[in-house]
Amino acid sequence: MKLLWELYRSFFMIGAMTFGGGYAMLPMLEREIVNKHKWGTQEELLDYFAIGQCTPGIIAVNTATFVGHKVKGVAGGIAATLGVVSPSLVIITVIAMVLENFMDIVWVQNAFAGIRVAVCALILSSVLKMGKSNIKKYWHAAFAVAAFIVVALFNMTPVYVVVACAVLSFIFGKKVKKA
Repeated sequence: MKLLWELYRSFFMIGAMTFGGGYAMLPMLEREIVNKHKWGTQEELLDYFAIGQCTPGIIAVNTATFVGHKVKGVAGGIAATLGVVSPSLVIITVIAMVLENFMDIVWVQNAFAGIRVAVCALILSSVLKMGKSNIKKYWHAAFAVAAFIVVALFNMTPVYVVVACAVLSFIFGKKVKKA
């Protein structure tokens, strides 16, 4: 039980002190996992971090799960994962409780309107960057536009659109290569 608590505490500190995403936490992970607790080697940590980037989800959560599982099995994976996400949950809960008291103030509403605009701009920027690097042929652009229209205007579940685009791309790609 002591080891589970130590996993939770270590990853809680990493989750509480890491700002800037997964890459920013790598030095803290190295200090805690490799140097302080000797739960793994530098190479293992880099492997966990690389796998954490490749698997769906947040790098910090994936890496914590891998390290915790190595140290103490499933219970260790759960303890480390809960540790790394707990600070965010606490902070978000406190902000939500406090913010509700201020939502009637006009400048708070205006601030959130500005934040929404900034988030939309960031998302658009990401979409454009992804489009530049992934849209290589005319039919790629056609699929992207069609997928957007189907999801945005017809409220179709994105999962179905992704699967349909994958299947159509496979079929269409084969036909283009034969021609």
